Amino acid sequence: MLAICIQSQVVYGHVGNNAAIYPMQAEGVSVAAVPTTLLSNHPRYPTLRGRVLDAELVADLLRGVEERALVERASVLVTGYLGSETNAQIIADFVARARQRNPDLVYLCDPVIGDDGKVYVAEGILDVVRTRLVPLASFVTPNQFELEQLAGMKVTDIASLRAASAALSAGGVVATGCAVADTGAGQVETILCANGAAQRFATMRLPIRPCGTGDLLTGLIAAHLAKGAAIAAAVRAAVDGVFAVLVRTQAEGAEEMRLVPWPAR
Repeated sequence: MLAICIQSQVVYGHVGNNAAIYPMQAEGVSVAAVPTTLLSNHPRYPTLRGRVLDAELVADLLRGVEERALVERASVLVTGYLGSETNAQIIADFVARARQRNPDLVYLCDPVIGDDGKVYVAEGILDVVRTRLVPLASFVTPNQFELEQLAGMKVTDIASLRAASAALSAGGVVATGCAVADTGAGQVETILCANGAAQRFATMRLPIRPCGTGDLLTGLIAAHLAKGAAIAAAVRAAVDGVFAVLVRTQAEGAEEMRLVPWPAR
């Protein structure tokens, strides 16, 4: 079982590939990780070193992935934080080639665009994600704000969430971090919209917000899909995994998600 993961990399902390690789490996899935950034840490810290990788370097790494026939061997492909519009275009070209070369490849697009009502990626990335990556995706894993940005409509209840999901030209949508009109008090939901139905997975909302939870969730969904799980079972297992990590992170008073040892209990 092999997954290809294309997203950010940091020296310290658990976002992007640093949030996804170890849990995926611990679940028994090999990971070919391609970085789009090399940063000292995520931007919530007072200082930030490193940079978004040059598009030529990202393209060269992806050529290496193809030369090693990893596309043909992989069962799942994940994209996350892209870094720049030029990176986004190059990655979209790669995803299109990969899906053509391996029609059985499941593609999870995590459209890392923003949160808390704010777009925080470079100009042009949103358009590439919306027009090129989402239409190629087997499943898209936006948070509630990102779903609104992609669909061009507000999401306030389950009906509008289903409408927004249907507006995306993707195989299915896993909306994360959702709080809609009938979400239970003190809860947060992950909502799967696929095959004309919505399935809801609720957990208690904990009083912590470490970075990288969406990256971890997408990585775990990918791992369970790679192992042959149906999408609903993969989402259920991923939600449980993320919640277990957050419970342990809160108990330890940690600033970063506590991923080790895995599985978290």
